[in-house]
Amino acid sequence: MKSPWLVFAVALVARVLYLAYSLSLRPSLAIKMSYLGYETGNIARSIASGHGFSSPLGIDTGPTAWITPVYPYLLALVFKLFGGFTVQSEVIIKVINSVVSSFAVFPLYAVGRRLFGEGVGIAAAWYWALNYGALYFAIAWVWDTSFSALAMTLLLWMTYVLDDSSSHRNWAIYGGLWALGALINASLLSVFPGWLGYAAYRARARGASWMRLSALTLAVFAAGISPWMLRNELVFHRVMIRSNFGLEFWLGNNPDVPDSWTWWLHPNENGDEREKLSKMGELAYMEEKRHLAIRFIETHPRDFARFCYHRFMHTWTGTTDPIADIWRYLSLPVKAVIGHSVLYSLLALIGLFFVRRAEPVKSFPLVFMMLVFPMVYYITHTTLRYRHPIDPAMCLLAVCAVALPLRAWMKRSAAEKWRSLPAAGDLTPKA
Repeated sequence: MKSPWLVFAVALVARVLYLAYSLSLRPSLAIKMSYLGYETGNIARSIASGHGFSSPLGIDTGPTAWITPVYPYLLALVFKLFGGFTVQSEVIIKVINSVVSSFAVFPLYAVGRRLFGEGVGIAAAWYWALNYGALYFAIAWVWDTSFSALAMTLLLWMTYVLDDSSSHRNWAIYGGLWALGALINASLLSVFPGWLGYAAYRARARGASWMRLSALTLAVFAAGISPWMLRNELVFHRVMIRSNFGLEFWLGNNPDVPDSWTWWLHPNENGDEREKLSKMGELAYMEEKRHLAIRFIETHPRDFARFCYHRFMHTWTGTTDPIADIWRYLSLPVKAVIGHSVLYSLLALIGLFFVRRAEPVKSFPLVFMMLVFPMVYYITHTTLRYRHPIDPAMCLLAVCAVALPLRAWMKRSAAEKWRSLPAAGDLTPKA
């Protein structure tokens, strides 16, 4: 039970069984766009058919920077080998997602063991292995979600490895991992400055050449992302990692938003918006949407604050509605999902408090991640899928919410029992 390889095996079996179950529920095996990734799937089909990294909406809109390249190219390879939008391709890519999701148990176990010992590390790994969100997002979505969770957890582990390492090799690997993470999911970069700053601070505290080591990390990172950045500069004449922020910003901040976002206005769902994007071009369309969102926020600050509140609640509970208002209308499975989501988030936040008390300095990467990573989704729009990259770390924090107080209580009990024992002199027989 204490072997991370056993945890990995159980995690993978659980995900494959869940995949088989989800396929068995379909009335037919007809492939739908939702099964193979919307924009990701369309870009992958374009790559596989020889038209390059383009056309995220399934129509010819030319080159794109809608998302970063790693996952679309992987999916394109699957399409090339097993056919575009086929059942075989769906099963293969979802098995790959399951393997990647399961591999997150290793860095998660390593972080838990490094900070709080073997027991906490293996408990966190088991929680991730059987966590419903981890199973669901590996299977339900053909997207970079599971890859992002693994990348974030690897980066967290490497941040702690640099705590006591001045090896140029390790700091170079750190930069390479950040480049790979950015090319999987650019939102991971939100925690890069804080985590690199923490590593530099720890290096400086132990007298290492923190400036040289940090510069090495940044140089390797820049080298890693430069081909993608150069491609975007040549194609779009603009330095950028992704192009779609303006649309996502507007979808969550416009006059038609009820409480979180207007999914029906997304070009994937709305023919008028799709045609508009096709005519204007990707960058011009995104820029217009960004300006519209800013104008709306400037003229409707109270609505913006209300939307941010709903998105905050959605991030941590899985619903934008007050749970007390909707609970009686929900089915039992939905109640179970929302109930677990709320409990999971509460335990993670409680665990963060105990981790902060136990390790005031070493807790910084976890605190920074929990505070900073979701912020972009508070101002745009969100789902539990967007939060998924930090879910493995939340499993660790949830375990800490139970393990750290229990450990402290056991230590106090042992100390009190020891103090209650009679002193050695009291055991000497009296004359």
